[in-house]
Amino acid sequence: MNALESLYRPSLALLTDLYQLTMAHAHWKTGSYRKEAVFHLYFRNNPFGGGFTVACGLTRAKEFLSNFRFEDNDLLYLRTLLGEEGARLFDEGFIEYLRELTLECDIDAVDEGRIVFPGAPLVRVRGPIIAAQLIETPLLNVVNFETLIATKAARMAIAARGDPVMEFGLRRAQGIDGALAASRAAYIGGCSATSNVLAGKLFGIPVKGTHSHSWVMAFGSEMESFEQFAKASPGNCVFLVDTFHSLDGIAHAIEVGKTLKAAGHRLGGIRLDSGDLAYLSIEARRMLDEAGFPDAAIVASNELDENIITSLREQGARVSVWGVGTRLITGHDQAAMGCVYKLSAVRDPGGPWHPRMKLSEQAAKVSNPGIQQVRRFSSGSEFAGDMIWHEDPDTKNEPSPLMIDPLDMTRRRVFTTDYAYEDLLKPIFRKGVLVCEPEPLAAVRDRVAEELSNVHGGIKRFVNPHVYPVGLEESLFKMRSDLMLRLRNLPPDGLFD
Repeated sequence: MNALESLYRPSLALLTDLYQLTMAHAHWKTGSYRKEAVFHLYFRNNPFGGGFTVACGLTRAKEFLSNFRFEDNDLLYLRTLLGEEGARLFDEGFIEYLRELTLECDIDAVDEGRIVFPGAPLVRVRGPIIAAQLIETPLLNVVNFETLIATKAARMAIAARGDPVMEFGLRRAQGIDGALAASRAAYIGGCSATSNVLAGKLFGIPVKGTHSHSWVMAFGSEMESFEQFAKASPGNCVFLVDTFHSLDGIAHAIEVGKTLKAAGHRLGGIRLDSGDLAYLSIEARRMLDEAGFPDAAIVASNELDENIITSLREQGARVSVWGVGTRLITGHDQAAMGCVYKLSAVRDPGGPWHPRMKLSEQAAKVSNPGIQQVRRFSSGSEFAGDMIWHEDPDTKNEPSPLMIDPLDMTRRRVFTTDYAYEDLLKPIFRKGVLVCEPEPLAAVRDRVAEELSNVHGGIKRFVNPHVYPVGLEESLFKMRSDLMLRLRNLPPDGLFD
């Protein structure tokens, strides 16, 4: 049983927006349900004003899609829905159609833990138009949130410069499922552990935690509280020292640490949850070292994020473990990831594919047509650029080496044979059947660290990061330009003639 199924019933087909079902009903009623379609899931901007994004959520998407079906109680509910004029919203024939509906789609996706960039598809769905349309909302729900949190965690791990970052956000998370999804995504992004015990059970994430202020306040003195905790859990002593006065708390922790040491145990460390963390951590390190506890950790918490961690390190803070909560688990400075799901090609069964695109008054919102694949070029170990190209299943074409920026056609790059390359969209489902093996969570987490080591340092800056090059292969750029001119009722410009 997968994690999603262990929390909810096997099928969650109704986890969708109503308009997905009303469009499906219209396709069924008009006969256009016979069409096949291609959709792409992608985002337009990196979150948090950054230069990169961590792909996440594919495992949860696989779990959802593997169990996709409409069950009897789903169909009973759909029969109760009424339209604006009071009549049943869905014909009985459509209800029965949904009963037999299976997800006969080919789905390709970027592996979880890959570093990805705006405009390049994370997921490609190709198949019967109703099935491909119905999975839009749940795919976006899963990928949007987990990608957002994994990226935030990666930024915090970068700021910590190798120090462990522990996720403590359960109590501030957006509900139960939000907490679980975020704990998993945070671990993938680079956190070393979570306080969320259920996430530890479901996903195999290391769990960490000691005591809170209420433990200290439950006793007659801080010293007594530390002594009693040490008696109860001598092998797990990281004392929270700021309940009353932090420097006194550090001194009390040291005294209890000496008792632990004499009994053959070790003082794990102290935690600072308020005050001037830079000053207090420096003083704590001095006091612990002088008392003979150079290996005792100094854990810092209190509304930390990548910017505060960076600032504290610049101030010389002696923190060795960073505890992050609200500002990670909620995404804090960005409420949501901006992934979208756009139709890019349609055809009648067995016929040729016809490209489709959405126009907009905003250039960034104009979608790309075709059956897209993403080819990543590398120079040595460093990522050099991502080319989006039209992967024609009939001709088995190969892209040209010329990449063009869709927002500025004068910005071009030629990837010669000196560059290594890899196509990022990998088969996940074929005709609705899962064709890839599950990955251990630790392997996905390791991939993030490896990928970040292959990204130019300027792209990882928090302020004014370098823009990683993503563009269209020249024939896809021509397809897009020609289609845009036709949709705007303008003559071809002859640019590529």
